[in-house]
Amino acid sequence: MEKRLLIVLPVIVFWACFVFCQIPEPGGVSSAQSAEQATPVQGAPKISFMETVHDFGRVKAGSVVEHEFVFTNSGDATLEITGVRVSCGCTAAGEWSRQVEPGQTGRIPVQFNTGGYVGTVMKTVTVTSNDREQPSVILQLRATVWKPVDVNPPYAVIYANAETLGETRSTVRIISNEDHPIEVSEPECDSAFFVTALKTIQPGKEFEVEIKPVVEQNPINRQGVIRLKSSSTNAPQIEIRAMTILQPVVTVSPPQIQLPPGPLGSQITITMTVRNAGTNMIALSEPEAPAPDVGVDINELEPGRLFNVITRFPAGFQVQPGKPSEITFKSNHPRYPVFKVPVIQLYRPQTAQSAPGQAVGAGVATPPMPLPSK
Repeated sequence: MEKRLLIVLPVIVFWACFVFCQIPEPGGVSSAQSAEQATPVQGAPKISFMETVHDFGRVKAGSVVEHEFVFTNSGDATLEITGVRVSCGCTAAGEWSRQVEPGQTGRIPVQFNTGGYVGTVMKTVTVTSNDREQPSVILQLRATVWKPVDVNPPYAVIYANAETLGETRSTVRIISNEDHPIEVSEPECDSAFFVTALKTIQPGKEFEVEIKPVVEQNPINRQGVIRLKSSSTNAPQIEIRAMTILQPVVTVSPPQIQLPPGPLGSQITITMTVRNAGTNMIALSEPEAPAPDVGVDINELEPGRLFNVITRFPAGFQVQPGKPSEITFKSNHPRYPVFKVPVIQLYRPQTAQSAPGQAVGAGVATPPMPLPSK
């Protein structure tokens, strides 16, 4: 019996102490509750936008439109706007409200440059703040960009060569998107190297401007601006930029042959393409190689227009330093009587001969061979 009391008595004492500690004093609170009440409740900011999407509707291309997004701090602590990031360079944000007290409103001004856009456009603006529940908000700008007059293409680029210059031309179409018919004046160009003509496709609605370069004895690249007056108040003047880009009559590709370091370990075959873009047929003949054991053949793929020049370099071939090396062939074209294609070859570093006081095997690189003169 005494042994049982010795075992049970400590357990009874432990539970009595535990229960006594949990009983609050009259009119008092527990230590946990008092600690809870002693900690002050901190507020939190909250950002609320009146709208997150703004549609400008139909706007004229090239115009800059602006809008101001308004927001309210509906929380109970200071709201801080930490950043405003736009989606592209055509959109910009002005000076926005940095700090907004509870219950107050702030503004984020943005603008959108419609230049270069046509049709439905949507851009975004990302706003970040210290609102813990909504740290970032994405705003949207929408617009239907409208051109009163379409010019297609806006640039008249004419690719030609000295022989085809008189046969090339560019046509630019002018289409009015106005609700009423418009009138267009005769085109005027600020360059004497272009001839223009206006054609009406659909009265008051659709027109075409034909642009032709002037033939010169020694033609070069030219450019100019063509202007037309319009009865449209939204587009009183129409501009078309014209340019000619001259290309060679006959081209050889590749323009030079580059071989791996010699002497070659095996035969290498190189194929060059000769293309004639002129008005007259040409013939190629008399191919010559830089060495007797190098073979050169000319294959005509398209009569007078397209050729392959096939060169076979045998094993052991090596360009001799200081000597020009090239593939040549003749043409019956008066402007291009002879074609010369340089042959370039890289050199491996060579081992120098041992000299007094010099260790055998010291590497010395051979200087690169100069390009052969044409």
